[in-house]
Order: sequence, then structure tokens, then C-alpha cells
Amino acid sequence: MAESAETAGTAPLWAVVLLPVVLTVAALAAAGFDAVLSAGAERGRGARTLRAAVVPVREGIALLARQRRRTTADDAALGRIGIALVPLAAVLAAAVVPWGFRAVTDPVVGIVWFNAMEALAWAAVWLAGWGSNSALSLIGGYRFLAQGLAYELPHMFALTTAALGAGSLRVGEVVRAQQGLWFVVWMPAAFAVYLLSASAMAFWGPFGHPLGRDAAGGAVAEYSGVDRLVLLGGRWLLLVATAAFSVPLFLGGGHGPLLPAWAWTVLKTAGVLALLIVGRRLVPTLRMERYMELAWLVLVPLTLLQALVVAVVVLNR
Repeated sequence: MAESAETAGTAPLWAVVLLPVVLTVAALAAAGFDAVLSAGAERGRGARTLRAAVVPVREGIALLARQRRRTTADDAALGRIGIALVPLAAVLAAAVVPWGFRAVTDPVVGIVWFNAMEALAWAAVWLAGWGSNSALSLIGGYRFLAQGLAYELPHMFALTTAALGAGSLRVGEVVRAQQGLWFVVWMPAAFAVYLLSASAMAFWGPFGHPLGRDAAGGAVAEYSGVDRLVLLGGRWLLLVATAAFSVPLFLGGGHGPLLPAWAWTVLKTAGVLALLIVGRRLVPTLRMERYMELAWLVLVPLTLLQALVVAVVVLNR
């Protein structure tokens, strides 16, 4: 039987060390799944799945063996601070995600903390682009700021809608509020906007303009070796963290029959990750001004309307 929500709380101290390991393993699994899909699309059904799945590991090892590249008059310290902050922001954001009913920490303002760590990732990517003293890298950094600003408001409203439904900004309370009915059932617009904006925050799929080919890789254009590996790996960690956070927000957290709570969290997170990875191939890449218009003119009013519906339901309980 699944663990009771009454036992919700913080995890033991060893979970602090285990969290980055779990996130890294999940990021490698997601990258392997993406590589398998890519290989299948290129070679047809006869593609060798196992060989494709280890491509991210092989590429990571290759990057570790390469020398770092420097540009003229670059600010190496500033660039590397930005690079290091990308995976750090992902790990700190994931600290409030309950695996089952326990998180590394469950502060009173857990939802605000998660959103703040996403904002830290904005600054990190921009610093990385600025530090290399390259026009193409700086373009990638500014693209991330532009799409982040466009998607932050609907993203914040989606987070706030879940908090409004639970009457609390504590993530554990949001999970407890879904014992009878998951929020995704009566907050579908907020859930959809959250996933869309979370993909943009992780500069993933159709929102990959910060790393666009037209800018020779954008924010990572001038980085190689360990620097490039950490920045690109941080993007996968951000994607895993945002996918995992959708589970306590909208999918009932660890609630579910038969299996233990942590198993339900893992299964739901894997399902959301798979949806995001497959959706990368289904959603076309639009010009930045097009999806910025979508964010400001469609998603903001949609999330406000969803929040209004939730507020009316809560007030009439």
C-alpha cells in the first residue's frame, strides 16, 4: 500500500548527497531515450537501440577529453560561473520535489523557491553567453532572456494556480490536497501551460533558440570540453527537474494504488519526461517573435482564466 500522505516531510540528510546522483541518472536516461528516438527516425525501425542509447555517454566522455577553448579577451571566470550555475540551479530546484511524500526540504514557500531557481538559470545562461566575449554566444544568452521573460509570467500563473487550489505555497501541502482528485483533472490549462513553459525554461525542443544552429550553437558556441559538457548537461538536469515538479503540482505526487509512493513519483516523472521528449518532434520550431506573441497574447490570459476558475471553486467549497 502506498505511504500515507500524513507521513510527508523532509528526507534524511543522506538524500542531499543522493539527489544530484538521481538527477544525473535520470538525465542520462532521458538523453539516451532521445538518442534512440533520433536514431530510429534517421535509420528506420532497424536502428540498433542499445548502440543509440549509449551515444550521450560516449559524447560526454569525448567532451571530457577535449581541451577548453578560449576566445580573445574573454571573461573566463564569469563564463564558468554561469556554466556551473546551470546544473546547480537544477539541483536546488529539485530539492523541493517530494519523491513519494518526502523531499530534501519542504519550505513554506517551496513553490516560490522552485520558480526562483528557474530564474537563476536565466542569469546563468546569460552569464555563460556574455563571458565568452563572442557575438554568437551573447545572442544565445539574450535569446534565453527574451523567451524566459515571455514565458515566466504564464509559468508563474500556472504555479500559482496549483498553490491556490491547495491554499498553500508548501509543496507537501499541494500533494496532500490531491488525495481525492489530482489537480490536472480540474486545472488542465495550467498543467499544459506549465509543461510548455517548462520546456522553454530548459531551452528544449522548439524552444532551443538559445542553442540555435543559425547562431552556431548560440550560448555554447565558444565552449568546448568540460565547459560545454556541464552547460549542456545542465540543460538536461533542468528538463528533469521541471518534469519532476509537475508531479507534485498536478499529478498527485506519490498518490496511487498498490505501488509505494516513491515508485508512483518515478513512474509519473518518467511519463512526463517521455511526453516532453516525444513532443520535441511533434511541436514545430517557430520564430522567436511568434511564440513570444503566443505567450503574451494567449497563454497569459489562459492561465489567468484558469486561476479565476480555481479561485471560484475554492471559495465555494
